[in-house]
Amino acid sequence: MATRTVAIFSLGGTIAMTTDPATGGVVPALSAHDLLAAVPALQELDVELRVHDFRRLPGASLAFGDLRALSEAVADAFRSGCDGVVVTQGTDTIEETAYLLDLWHPGEQPIVVTGAMRNPTLPGADGPANIHAAVIAAAAAELRGAGAVVVLGDEIHAARTVRKSHSTSPAAFTSPATGPLGRLYEGRVHLHGPLAPRTTFPRPTFPRPAAGPAAGSTVGDAVRIGLYGATLGDDGALLAAMAEACDGLVIAAFGVGHVPEAYVGILERAAARIPVVLASRIGNGPVLEGTYGFPGSEKDLLARGLIRGGHLDAYKARLLLHVLLEQGRKTDEIAAAFAATAH
Repeated sequence: MATRTVAIFSLGGTIAMTTDPATGGVVPALSAHDLLAAVPALQELDVELRVHDFRRLPGASLAFGDLRALSEAVADAFRSGCDGVVVTQGTDTIEETAYLLDLWHPGEQPIVVTGAMRNPTLPGADGPANIHAAVIAAAAAELRGAGAVVVLGDEIHAARTVRKSHSTSPAAFTSPATGPLGRLYEGRVHLHGPLAPRTTFPRPTFPRPAAGPAAGSTVGDAVRIGLYGATLGDDGALLAAMAEACDGLVIAAFGVGHVPEAYVGILERAAARIPVVLASRIGNGPVLEGTYGFPGSEKDLLARGLIRGGHLDAYKARLLLHVLLEQGRKTDEIAAAFAATAH
């Protein structure tokens, strides 16, 4: 009998794509069983696989409802005795899916998210190798307590720090601020150091949407979070319109947390009504607290009621804000959660 049990959830994406004769392009078509059939080396592992053909969608088409349903199914898998979970999906949104699953997962068992940069019709398709590595990682005792991680190219990245840093390279996934947690070689996980502590939040309970690969999100989002990027010469008119339509707002600011002076009044008024998080558009390094003092600087904006995003990039700050607002947290509670989570 296998000594470890791993559940596989396939969501679609490049890793599961084949050519569509109608368009000449590739589309998600392969089932979870099709994906595993392309990795005969899995049969040599001392791992029992429980396979779930969960969705067949491009990564760009996944919605919060799909991920809530996935998180619930993953929790069911752990309750049934699985030692780890592998999620295969499109690379467009891997960093966001992994972080959201990480925020919602309080357990010790690892969730390993993987995909492919080269679809199965191309020479050197990387999907089979990534699936093999992901199953090894999900079954590894070394990753207990790691939460959700991303495994591609035999590298293991924390969900909180990973990002897709190239549009086509097979080595697209990096953790610019920290480097990978570890690597896989000779069939084993090798970590570079101890795992960092995590902060998790309860997942809201919603009616479960229909199951199966054809199912999409059937749950409307209770909150709407805007993400607005600071750009040279912007007068703020579009920012003002977005802020009026949002329940929460994330500003992807210049550098360490700076915006054009035209934004200042708009953001101050917005922060009096909704939580506004100040993140950086750089994606590597923190938003500062008290170095610069001009109008639109990080010190000025935080004094006007904005919430410091810390080391979280703007995309992950949006996800954390979404999770907190779904829980009904108020602005002061949201600020405290960001201070504890995004340091």
